[in-house]
Amino acid sequence: MNSASAPGAMQPASDLVAGTGSSKGQVLAWASWDWGSAAFNAVMTTFVFTVYLTSNAFGGEDSASAVLGGALAVAGFAIALLAPVTGQRSDAGGRRKLWLGVNSAAVAILTALCFFVFPHPEFLLLGVSLIALGNVFFEFAGVNYNAMLAQVSTPRNIGKVSGFGWGAGYLGGIVALLIVLQLFVQPAFEWFGASTQDSLNIRLVAVFSALWFLVFALPVLFAVPEVPRSGQAARLGLAASYRLLFRRIKAIYATSPHTIYFLLASAVFRDGLAAVFTFGGIIAAGTFGFALSQVIFFAIFGNVVAAVGAVIGGFLDDKVGPKAVITGSLVGLLIAGTAILALGNGNYSFFGMEWAGSTTFWVFGLFLCLFVGPAQSSSRAYLARLAPHGESGELFGLYATTGRAVSFLAPALFTLCITVATPLVPAGQAQRWGILGIMVVLLAGLLVLLPVKAPERAPIAVVPAS
Repeated sequence: MNSASAPGAMQPASDLVAGTGSSKGQVLAWASWDWGSAAFNAVMTTFVFTVYLTSNAFGGEDSASAVLGGALAVAGFAIALLAPVTGQRSDAGGRRKLWLGVNSAAVAILTALCFFVFPHPEFLLLGVSLIALGNVFFEFAGVNYNAMLAQVSTPRNIGKVSGFGWGAGYLGGIVALLIVLQLFVQPAFEWFGASTQDSLNIRLVAVFSALWFLVFALPVLFAVPEVPRSGQAARLGLAASYRLLFRRIKAIYATSPHTIYFLLASAVFRDGLAAVFTFGGIIAAGTFGFALSQVIFFAIFGNVVAAVGAVIGGFLDDKVGPKAVITGSLVGLLIAGTAILALGNGNYSFFGMEWAGSTTFWVFGLFLCLFVGPAQSSSRAYLARLAPHGESGELFGLYATTGRAVSFLAPALFTLCITVATPLVPAGQAQRWGILGIMVVLLAGLLVLLPVKAPERAPIAVVPAS
């Protein structure tokens, strides 16, 4: 029966209690997926390929950024609609690992197809569509991957394991970006892949990213066992799955309302966190004038800082709790983001010392990286602590859905702020004001989070089996 402890029980979900947690090999294999996912997150959607898509070759930073933001908003709607039922059915059917593999393969294929995005305005729609679809399948894979956290951790180390996974992702991003830099962007030796004709070097980055992700996604599929099959629920049709989903949401709200409150709060601030990475490289290039190689250098240093932040945040999570880590991280993000917005790309003199616009982005951009990792890691650990028995996938599906249900917020506000600023500022300066939209989303998420109870003070939900 897929039920948790009694409504008043203040204890970890039985999924978490049953997690193996003792096998370092399983933890390493699980974190390998995070390591490999950096090829899609860091290389494709943040620091290299989306920077390429929003370059002058595709119509200019402002207009191409708006198109990209719109495509990601549409992808978010698709994820919001489908993610929870995807998680529910993989839980019930004993196919969590299978669907992790299928969706990871889909991401790799869509990433490889970006090779055919040539540097001409007519290819912009193809490029943003492939990135948007890749995001959809990446989120579906992430639902099952995040649900596996309870299988490879225990109540004592869940924060560390989650932080280790995020840290592995950031470190994987460093290695992938260094390879991209040395082979494709600023090649250390001459070879056909270094050719810039028709942006061959950047298009080959997509092929490299696809292979990188696929290879490092494999270990978890062999090392972590499949979840048991629940025959009764597995036979449900799609419509019945949605009906069951709504009954379970109602039951979660009745027996553990703060689980729902956290899902709503995290939906808002996680959208802001995603936007920091999605638009970070774009802002570095468009607003602060970074060349692609400079964007990649920043990304390498940023991933080092983010990895350190994620690991430290994981240790703090197990000591002071995930809510404190998330709250502190959001405050730090707001301070750093506001500094970037206020100072912009201007040159200043402080106490006789010159401060350039590039310095602004390096200093406060790295502070943004420091705080993003702990917020992401502790959000995952927070929810895993509250997952009812046998329902981790479905709950992380709701985690993806609530996030994606509002995932239009940051891209839409980013686009809106650029659109409003365009006629009011000099040409090429409007993109900077997109930062304001991201900060508004982060602030809203912090305010919604403050009244939510920490997981140790919230009961585990009781949900119906079917």
